[in-house]
Amino acid sequence: MTLTQLEIFSLVAELRGFTLAAHRLGISQSAVSHAMKSLEQELGVELLRRHQSQVELSDIGEQLLLRARAMLGLANTLRQEAADARGMKSGTLRIGSFGPTSSIKLLPKILQRYRAEHPGIEVHVDEGPDRQVLLWLEERRIDIGFVVLPEERFDTFALVEDQMVALLPAQHPLATRNEVSLQELCVDPFVLTEAGSSELVSRLFNAARLQPNIRYRCSQLLSTLDTVSRGDAITVVAQSSLPQALNAHYVTKPLSPAVKRQVGLAVLDQRQSSPATLAFIALATKMFQR
Repeated sequence: MTLTQLEIFSLVAELRGFTLAAHRLGISQSAVSHAMKSLEQELGVELLRRHQSQVELSDIGEQLLLRARAMLGLANTLRQEAADARGMKSGTLRIGSFGPTSSIKLLPKILQRYRAEHPGIEVHVDEGPDRQVLLWLEERRIDIGFVVLPEERFDTFALVEDQMVALLPAQHPLATRNEVSLQELCVDPFVLTEAGSSELVSRLFNAARLQPNIRYRCSQLLSTLDTVSRGDAITVVAQSSLPQALNAHYVTKPLSPAVKRQVGLAVLDQRQSSPATLAFIALATKMFQR
């Protein structure tokens, strides 16, 4: 068993195909097939079930994939630590990001400084809903992720705090109020944004034993803003996720009682994090915890 075989296995599992994995790695499809066949023969189990258009993991393949990614992560950490000892700053950093708060307002500023200080580190950024970032962390598909805190499953580092606000059409009856309650937001059609802090919004209503009248679900905040601007629905969003430019078609109102939201970074285990990951944490906390 080699690290190359495990890397190919991990990528085939992620992309669900031999051709895509071969293209990403810059090798032939036959080389990918040979590596997988050799690995399965050595382990004595079927890791992948082949279909015409794609492949899927077997049950034991799902289990061993987590082990493979853990081994690849440790190998990457070892290489980076050895490179640092030689004075060569090199390696890879995989980041998970969600919503406008992290993808637009936090990550670009951090990356600008990070790339200047660590030009040899190759950075990969994957974007998805907040719950997707948590799953990527658990599956070791990323080294570090932006998350809504608290998250007890991971080692976390707080960065910024804002508040949740009601987002209402400009002509909505509640638009003249200074603040609104969650109960008052349960009557009109509600749009839930799958990206960003959708999990937090759902928990807020569940904790209050309330049920919003969800009529729309949008994958991106821009679609949510458009839905509210047209007067079709109301919603709850994080203040810092909204565009800085004012929009005459919607208004924001603080919640009563106020609801704070904290965004930070999370890693599966800080003790096993690579030098590139630890450097990113140190820089981000230095920039924002002030």
